[in-house]
Amino acid sequence: MTLNRISIVNYKNLEQVELSFSPKLNCFFGQNGMGKTNLLDAIYFLSFCKSAGNPIDSQNIRHEQDFFVIQGFYEGTDGTAEEVYCGMKRRQKKQFKRNKKEYTRLSDHIGFLPLVMVSPADSSLIAEGSDERRKFMDVVISQYDKEYLDALIRYNKALMQRNVLLKSERPVENDLFLVWEEMMAQAGELVFCKRDAFIREFIPIFQSFYSFISQDREEVGLEYNSHARGVSLLNVLQESRERDKIVGHSLRGIHKDELEMSLGGFPIKREGSQGQNKTYLVALKLAQFDFLKRKGGKAPILLLDDIFDKLDASRVEQIIKLVAGDNFGQIFVTDTNREHLDDILHKIGGDYKMFQVERGVATQKKEKGL
Repeated sequence: MTLNRISIVNYKNLEQVELSFSPKLNCFFGQNGMGKTNLLDAIYFLSFCKSAGNPIDSQNIRHEQDFFVIQGFYEGTDGTAEEVYCGMKRRQKKQFKRNKKEYTRLSDHIGFLPLVMVSPADSSLIAEGSDERRKFMDVVISQYDKEYLDALIRYNKALMQRNVLLKSERPVENDLFLVWEEMMAQAGELVFCKRDAFIREFIPIFQSFYSFISQDREEVGLEYNSHARGVSLLNVLQESRERDKIVGHSLRGIHKDELEMSLGGFPIKREGSQGQNKTYLVALKLAQFDFLKRKGGKAPILLLDDIFDKLDASRVEQIIKLVAGDNFGQIFVTDTNREHLDDILHKIGGDYKMFQVERGVATQKKEKGL
């Protein structure tokens, strides 16, 4: 799927934007805080029904305005035109439409416009808690497996209900706990199996990308750990119930799964330099792109937000070689350094568009220096 054109009104600092894009490469340059990332985030919103940076929709409305609208005009590989619309008014539910027909469930849209975003915010995958790493798995798998997304939604609903019972100040019958625990176990074991299969297939792809970017300087690993591995998840939940009542929430289950990230056999959070961490994250996301392309048979849209920061020249060169290859489809890239973008253009050649972004306004530039 190719994004031919986007229309944005009052999204973050973007007052009114109308842009037509190249089917191959689109570059945005400008100083920090001008709106480059917000442009990419609007594209992300059209794929995932939410912002990559702020999940509270009303907070993405431009200051002192009452609404935002994002419209994307796409073209499929067979030439089919697709229009995706999102509108949000303060104190009202957001509307999400495909070809003017509103979705009854936003989850039905996930995977229709496959997309991978690489950004500085990815550092949370290493630096923050396990929920960030579970989110990474969820975002990848949900884009090609509807059964997974449905099971994850069911599990989280049951988990919420079980936690309500655990916090109750009145005695709760065991049978009531069992209703939600059985639902958690059924959905959770399916989620576990699909996460486990994904990681086993994903690891060699990820390691190959890291090896290429680092030129075999380091070895990296991923290991998936879960309370559901090798046991009955229902038994795990039942055995943990009394302890869970004391703390008031569920201590065990697939909502506690962990994805261990390592460098040279040690936790990368402890061992990695800034450059190694950045290489790890870029390789992780490029592997996500490759994995989704293999599963879906088509290249996702790729968003690269300020990815060259903290990387030495040799690693930047390797990344440019990768994105210049025929494996990638439509690419959107931002940078404060115009030279990085010119290097990409020189390597890739062919069709491209360059935009300068200043104070929420994007202006197309034909040649360097204009």
